[in-house]
Amino acid sequence: MCGIVGYIGKNDTTKFLLDGLKELEYRGYDSAGIALLNCDKIDVFKAIGKLDNLKNKIDSAKLSPSYDIGIGHTRWATHGKPTELNAHPHLGEYSYVVHNGIIENYKELKDELIAKGHNFVSQTDTEVIVHLFESYNNEFENCEEAFKTTISRLEGAFSILLISKAAPEKIFFFKHGSPLIIAKGNEDGEVLFASSDAPLIGLANDVVYLEDGVGGIASSNEIVFLNDNYSWSTLPTSKQFAQKDGFRFFMEKEIYEQSDVVSDCMLGRLKDEEILFDEIDKSLIDGINEIKICACGTSYHAGLTSSYLFERLAKVKCNVEIASEFRYKEPLLTKDTLFIVISQSGETADTLEALKMAKNAGLKSLVICNVDNSSMTRTANNTILTRAGIEKGVASTKAFSTQTVVLWMLALYFAKAKNVISKEKLQSEIHALREVPKSLKVLDKVHEKARRLSKRYLHGHGFFFIGRDVFFPLALEGALKLKEISYLHAEGYPAGEMKHGPIALADPELFTIALMPENLLYDKIKSNVEELSARDSTICAISPLDFELADDFIKTCKTDHYMLEFFEMLVVLQLLSMEISIRLGNDVDMPRNLAKSVTVE
Repeated sequence: MCGIVGYIGKNDTTKFLLDGLKELEYRGYDSAGIALLNCDKIDVFKAIGKLDNLKNKIDSAKLSPSYDIGIGHTRWATHGKPTELNAHPHLGEYSYVVHNGIIENYKELKDELIAKGHNFVSQTDTEVIVHLFESYNNEFENCEEAFKTTISRLEGAFSILLISKAAPEKIFFFKHGSPLIIAKGNEDGEVLFASSDAPLIGLANDVVYLEDGVGGIASSNEIVFLNDNYSWSTLPTSKQFAQKDGFRFFMEKEIYEQSDVVSDCMLGRLKDEEILFDEIDKSLIDGINEIKICACGTSYHAGLTSSYLFERLAKVKCNVEIASEFRYKEPLLTKDTLFIVISQSGETADTLEALKMAKNAGLKSLVICNVDNSSMTRTANNTILTRAGIEKGVASTKAFSTQTVVLWMLALYFAKAKNVISKEKLQSEIHALREVPKSLKVLDKVHEKARRLSKRYLHGHGFFFIGRDVFFPLALEGALKLKEISYLHAEGYPAGEMKHGPIALADPELFTIALMPENLLYDKIKSNVEELSARDSTICAISPLDFELADDFIKTCKTDHYMLEFFEMLVVLQLLSMEISIRLGNDVDMPRNLAKSVTVE
């Protein structure tokens, strides 16, 4: 969530900032703004809503001066409502700042600054940064010392870009707990900033992925870092940023991409009799008697799915924790536990902090992530990249399928290393893995069925998604997708739990989405669905087997492995949620109140 860009150079500063923010809007935002500095003149533009609103404001201003420096930001509200006053950049008397993260001690700092005569105009925590900087600059008459002292007073997560009339040729920057990248542009004297690779590709080659506690001062002449904990690396040159390619939404494109990206995910990692993960230390499994998985949202559902596979295939105890709960439960962490975190972005704040707790406790750690050079990949002992490519839809689709495939392969990797799986069973599982891309292919008849059925599910008082075994976390994921993009109430349940309370809600206006795989507990789930049908719940069955009690039915292909059914049903759930959302007229790619990368608690 939130995006930062910054520019120093002689090219079109405004264009870079707007283009950069456009590349970052997939992260989710509710307002945006830029600040442009030309000698002692600062022009600022803010707008709520889409970036087009900001661009229209800038265009109508008919700017004439050229700007050598600028900063920009897309905001997802944490402190204060989405308004222009609360949008970044935030101002003092002569300086502006953009910030990702949260300043935890902002109230104390704000009270201190108000007592000194500073006036605040927003409800945000960010505004204290610029006032604190100016307070120290007025005291020291030295911008560098003022910035360093300001940083030392802040608590929480803060990636910052700050510009000031007091140093009109410089951008002050700092990173702590929220991603920030600095790059040398392709033109002489250019310095670029962004909170991800996206705005920089094609415009720069040399970058520093800033570590926590690293900051500095940049100008067209030099970049001065405040400490030595940094290194330059090469930016990827392939601009793989999604275009819709004829699809209506990025989410739709990404659902259709899943077959290809899962193939990429498995490339070089499957052999006839073993799973290969060259990127992880072979000693990772040594001394491990338990796996603890920590994640949030969709990634949590992938982890929950894998817990069945780790115990079933690798015969290793596996617990799955919601990261936001794990952090505060005073967990018991023993060194025979492998700590696995899962995150699409690698920046999810709660998951990152859980990872740091495990590291500090001396546990071996592994991150499953889609973004190299993210905070988690730099923190964990080992990393497995999912290779899903950029996912612009806020509601994850291909991130979930690639995470689940990686975890399935990892369970088999453990099973082979621990010598608890037969050669025949391993070959059977690997054969099934090779069939996953086929199971993720979107069939025209299935998509059309989901589109036609969607009009029947626009009302009612809620949805139950039910399944057993690995199809329970899939039910959770299906319910989450529907909630995220349709704004309809939905819950995922283990099918066997319906009779323990939830069945009291059953009536014709309660829609049950039943996951009924042929190869895993079919008779059990069938019995549970019959119980709901007898109470007049409207049933939509997803199964390769005909089910006469279903009011609606989406038929999947017959396979010989429950995980192949899992992935087929995943596609159906994604399509059904998307088509319902489209019929309701919602913004499928950027649902309200949500952000792609949750970098705050």
